Amino acid sequence: MNHFKLTNETKVFYNTTLYRIEATVDIVSIGVKKGDKGGFIEKESNLHDQAWVFGDARVFGDACVSDNARVFGNAQVYGDARVFGDACVSDNAQVFGNACVSDNAWVFGNACVSDNAWVFGNARVSDNAQVYGDARVFGDARVYGDAHIDCASAILWITLGGFYTATITKKLIFIGCQKFTKKQILKISKKDAINKGLPKEFADRYRAMIIAAMKLVK
Repeated sequence: MNHFKLTNETKVFYNTTLYRIEATVDIVSIGVKKGDKGGFIEKESNLHDQAWVFGDARVFGDACVSDNARVFGNAQVYGDARVFGDACVSDNAQVFGNACVSDNAWVFGNACVSDNAWVFGNARVSDNAQVYGDARVFGDARVYGDAHIDCASAILWITLGGFYTATITKKLIFIGCQKFTKKQILKISKKDAINKGLPKEFADRYRAMIIAAMKLVK
């Protein structure tokens, strides 16, 4: 039995009629009560299990949101995309094609995940970032800004001393909220690291770890 029903409130989007949903039972895990209105879907097969679509978010085509996944804001999930586990897609983010977002991953801002890309684990994709092709973003990876991650841009996440995280792509390295090119990483001194708010050990042990990891991302 579905935990929702399609209402008579509709919206035509990309020449497709979408229906606002209404909860038919309480969904305690996400704070939805029986009778609460949700977002828009094209058909019942777009939504399964305890998953929910909020606000003006849209799920259509053969896309499926399942398990405890949530879609918020003006986000769109369409095509053959899958959002499952405890994953979230929010704001103006889009997930489409054959893309998957799962586990505790979160795609938000104006980010796009498309083609055969997969974002999973505790990964975050935000801002205007794009993940596409056969890319995999996972672990505690953070992809943000105007970053583009495709099938030729492998990604690796490492922990620096238990306090800092480094997300390493083919062209860029993200440490905390800062972005560096490979050339910049190679030139950073201990003094530079401290001035940038990075760990003082960065110029020694941490930089060596990142350089070694960079060789794995080709």
